Amino acid sequence: MAALELYTYFRSSAAYRVRIALNLKNIPYEMRFVNLLNGSQRLPEYRKLNPQGLVPALIEDGLLFVQSLAIIEYLEEIHPQPPLLPRDLRERAFVRALANIVACDIHPLNNLRVLTYLKDTLHQDQVACSAWIRHWIEEGLNAFEQHLVAQGKTGRFCLGDLPTIADICLVPQIFNARRFGCDLTALSRIEAIDANCLALAAFREAAPDRQPDALKT
Repeated sequence: MAALELYTYFRSSAAYRVRIALNLKNIPYEMRFVNLLNGSQRLPEYRKLNPQGLVPALIEDGLLFVQSLAIIEYLEEIHPQPPLLPRDLRERAFVRALANIVACDIHPLNNLRVLTYLKDTLHQDQVACSAWIRHWIEEGLNAFEQHLVAQGKTGRFCLGDLPTIADICLVPQIFNARRFGCDLTALSRIEAIDANCLALAAFREAAPDRQPDALKT
């Protein structure tokens, strides 16, 4: 396998997901840092590489791969062990749905682009922006918890005792929830799963505070 290059930012939830997946599969990669706070993602050289100007971006053999879930599923296909998707098709649909609750419904409403627009264009103060963040994270995570309870398939992780794409998406969102002071007291299963994930080195080593660019920011 050719060396992979991952364009990442330490606090990007989407990049965090891909770092976890790469670690779980023990796939070596080189990090390229894109500082979202200072606008590096808008520089012409990065836009030439990734026209959307977001992270993560993965480069293999000169080919660009974007969007965290698409990248993770690509990694699953080229490096199927250990699996991040269950073999059973119904269980696959379940963990994909959980991943999408985070990646499609929660995260897009509280990412940096949205918060910048709330502040700079809609002139909302930090109190209003923080309330916005907490509302959408708490609503989404409560729905996530209810899906776990309704299915009754949780073990140490969202589905049984092996981490899947659902756990990969959940852990970065829990990091953000705690960062913004969300109320997680009613989410006992999610908190237990998060603790079990963070007991694994693959999750711990992907955490924002363990990234080289965190030390420079």
